[in-house]
Amino acid sequence: MRVFVASLLGLVTAVLVAAGLMAPVSVAAQQADRYNLPATDFGSTAPISPHGFGPAPGFAHAPVPINPDSPGARAVGQQVCTACHSQEADNFAHTVHSLGMQAALAADPATATCEACHGPGSRHIEDPTAKGSIIAFTKGGGSTVETQTGSCLGCHSGGQRDQWTGSVHQRNDLSCSDCHNPMARFSTDGLLAKQSISETCAGCHRDIRQQFNRRSHMPLPEGQMSCVDCHNPHGTINATLLKTDTVNETCYQCHAEKRGPMLFEHAPVRESCLNCHTPHGSNQHALLVAPIPFLCQQCHSHVRHPNDLLTRTSLPNGMAADERLMGRGCITCHAQIHGSNHPSGPRMHK
Repeated sequence: MRVFVASLLGLVTAVLVAAGLMAPVSVAAQQADRYNLPATDFGSTAPISPHGFGPAPGFAHAPVPINPDSPGARAVGQQVCTACHSQEADNFAHTVHSLGMQAALAADPATATCEACHGPGSRHIEDPTAKGSIIAFTKGGGSTVETQTGSCLGCHSGGQRDQWTGSVHQRNDLSCSDCHNPMARFSTDGLLAKQSISETCAGCHRDIRQQFNRRSHMPLPEGQMSCVDCHNPHGTINATLLKTDTVNETCYQCHAEKRGPMLFEHAPVRESCLNCHTPHGSNQHALLVAPIPFLCQQCHSHVRHPNDLLTRTSLPNGMAADERLMGRGCITCHAQIHGSNHPSGPRMHK
């Protein structure tokens, strides 16, 4: 009997609203009347989520990117996507993107989730095999690199990605998905395609990776640093993607004692650390590009005592051992090779 009366009242209300004799009733008011409970949104047209929290910052404002290959497509919602892509949804559920999007979706059902990255999906539903019907982040998915990166930069613009346009990675047609995998949690942070930043970079930079196998190397294989301590892979104002303007400024971030200023400067040191050191790894002591004293003699020749050519025969076990090759070579006497503040140190002795 109650159901019949409620249905009859609903029908009468609909007729009166259609005839203009009664104002339409909000959904919240209808729900309150159904259960004989007062409205809980205080007349708001955008009620907050039932758990009392606001939408997740950032994720609540995630835009649906424009897919140039599907100009007439429209958004269909997360439930339609997960109806087919259940396995992808399970993998995605453990990522930071999923956690933020689900919190935003609970607060506002109109929040974009899957389509915040892949674009509107109506055309993909009509023909799932059509390439480009949604923004795909695979090599054969049909979406251009510009479309893929444009989808990511819709939320991740600015900050470290200010210099992405024109960077060496962008000019070589790298997509965000070449380094990141937002659909699974392979790394502890950054949603990287591999377990760590260094392993991700080594996927392309294999020549640099093998340099860390040399006997003198930066402590990257030991996990004490990573590639992004010196480089910004998303772009900088220099060709080698250094985080600072110059090589020296990058080195000074850790080797502050070499910064100076010094009373007596060593010109090659002030010019660039790379004049004497290789930054990733070397078979020589202290990442040097050549052994001492041969490294010093590349510049210091025919001046006072360094004018003698030192060869293998001058080594301690050679036919004509030379005292300048004993101990630490040139730096046995010229110890302050990076510069000296001592009044008696023009020769970098003290």
